[in-house]
Amino acid sequence: MNTHTRKLSTSHRSVDEITGSRRMRRMRKADWSRRLVQENKLTVDDLIWPIFVIDGTNRREEIAAMPGVFRMTLDLAVKEAEGAARLGIPAIATFPNVEMSLRDQTGSHILDPDNIINRATRAIKAAVPEIGIITDAALDPFTSHGHDGILREGIIVNDETVAQLAAAAVGQAAAGADIIGPSDMMDGRIGAIRDALDANGFQDVAIMSYATKFASAFYGPYREAVGTAGLLKGDKKTYYIDHANSDEAVREAEQDVLEGADMLMVKPGLPYLDIIRRLKDELRMPTFAYQVSGEYSMIRAAAANGWIDGERAMLESLLAFKRAGCDGILTYFAPQVAALLKS
Repeated sequence: MNTHTRKLSTSHRSVDEITGSRRMRRMRKADWSRRLVQENKLTVDDLIWPIFVIDGTNRREEIAAMPGVFRMTLDLAVKEAEGAARLGIPAIATFPNVEMSLRDQTGSHILDPDNIINRATRAIKAAVPEIGIITDAALDPFTSHGHDGILREGIIVNDETVAQLAAAAVGQAAAGADIIGPSDMMDGRIGAIRDALDANGFQDVAIMSYATKFASAFYGPYREAVGTAGLLKGDKKTYYIDHANSDEAVREAEQDVLEGADMLMVKPGLPYLDIIRRLKDELRMPTFAYQVSGEYSMIRAAAANGWIDGERAMLESLLAFKRAGCDGILTYFAPQVAALLKS
């Protein structure tokens, strides 16, 4: 057989002959084999549950833009935390909806040792000491204008805000917070918070930096949840990252690591999987994503309309974070997912 004949013969081989041992579907043929070679897994240990707390007793307010999510008084929040601990959820992140009479231009109520966040930390820790508590030192739930910092003549002032954030972080640590998660995006706040915590004897309190928080359209339902939706004038583009920028996001994260961050967060989550992957690959730090309110609400709304399988979409979206490199995920789906995984 001449060379031309051999080439012709090869070109007429069947797909099975050509692919041979490289046939990829072999390990997809059964549930057991798919599970055996699955590269990433979602477990309850990956979940952090954000909850919203309000003053009062025995009161639960449904958030219209977030079906299935409620604002809760502290007595109910404690019961929910007990349930979360039974499901094995490692940590809860608390966010307040503060009465309007307590909000002002500087967000000064965040410094009150008895504000709703600090009382929630004490109450949950007393009932469920084994669960982690993550608190946010940002000012937006405490300001009358809905911004994350102190507003002076139409400008969010950086350094004055940072000083207040550091003082608030010390107060939250004193109440029993295990991790401070500042979401404000002020320059230098991680270093200032680390110094303040260390100087006040809270060397073991960690910092989860909202290192790459983008100016995003996906925060709307959250702002309803904490009562800032109708307050915000203008936008937050002067301090959140432009969603077109990835190199800038990496530089922000690098700076926070240098200042003492123990963990990094990407927020929002699913539209920024590329950022998660870059941070994990380049910085090799514990990296988390916040599946924010808009992401949650889109899945819930589409499922309610019968357009998608809500449970499958929920699990698929969370596994995407693990595939991108996340060590954990803040998600409002946490109790539902934990119950599914347990069963």
